[in-house]
Amino acid sequence: MKKELLAKLKHKKEADREWKQGQVAWEEYREIVRTARDQVRKAKAPTTLNLARDIKGNNNSFYGYISDIRKTRENVGPLWKEMETWLPRILRRLWYLMTFLPQSSRVGAPATLPKLQKAKTRTGRMKNRPL
Repeated sequence: MKKELLAKLKHKKEADREWKQGQVAWEEYREIVRTARDQVRKAKAPTTLNLARDIKGNNNSFYGYISDIRKTRENVGPLWKEMETWLPRILRRLWYLMTFLPQSSRVGAPATLPKLQKAKTRTGRMKNRPL
């Protein structure tokens, strides 16, 4: 990115902080955001056009661009470690409740588990379907 665009984005961040603190008027803040958005859009246009034009000759740049804009996260390690610590405790408590409480005192628990019924599917066309 060019220095002017980076300066405009920095100005936008500062205006955002100041608007949240009540130091900048809403109209002024919106104008700063609009100009920054327009300049980012104008800076991105030639880059994407070049990627689309040169995709047959230079695949690596296209796939690099795609991997940069991807927003998914591959790993969830810390969440699993947290789940390993509290899940056994919950299961142990549930086992104690199910073992030592009589069935009549369990709130909301049926005496027997309900049987699941298969959903009936219709083959063919529906006669009375809405238009």
